[in-house]
Amino acid sequence: MSEIDLDLRYATPDNYVSRDVYGPLDCAYLRKDAADGLRRAAQWLQRQRPQWQIRVFDALRPQRVQEALYAELEGTPLVLYLAHPEGGSLHSFGVAVDAGLLDEHGRELDMGSGFDEMCLLSHPDHEAEHLAQGLLTAQQLAHRGWLRAAMRAGGFHTIATEWWHFEFGDRKQARATLPRVL
Repeated sequence: MSEIDLDLRYATPDNYVSRDVYGPLDCAYLRKDAADGLRRAAQWLQRQRPQWQIRVFDALRPQRVQEALYAELEGTPLVLYLAHPEGGSLHSFGVAVDAGLLDEHGRELDMGSGFDEMCLLSHPDHEAEHLAQGLLTAQQLAHRGWLRAAMRAGGFHTIATEWWHFEFGDRKQARATLPRVL
């Protein structure tokens, strides 16, 4: 999909563990319905902002990788940002995607915090407060708004703690009915 850019951060050292944890995995896999939703999101964005692209940072995350990432943060306050391996991340079911936006020059749009920046500044549920405090700008919130609107157009929904994380379908149903990729 030319309207989607791929930058799998966990397949590079450019992530919070500073190493490639994906090994040979170099594609952004999703279940078909989630992939179709991502395509719809990208098409919606192309109609609204023809020069922009969705950038995918992460999609399917095998359970073994989720376990390794969790182990890195276990015992720290940051562990709250990762799903416990026992219940599983929706990434491991192929129905979650981490995404951002690129401008007409192929540069990431400023969202006020970076992908996987585990802090309150990344929380969508604190945006109004951060705007009032001058920690986020109206433009950064507008960028986040464009990303959310595109992903919602594709059938995704957000979570309260990460502006970049989007889930397709029902969380409980996915965990109950879909197999995890190990």
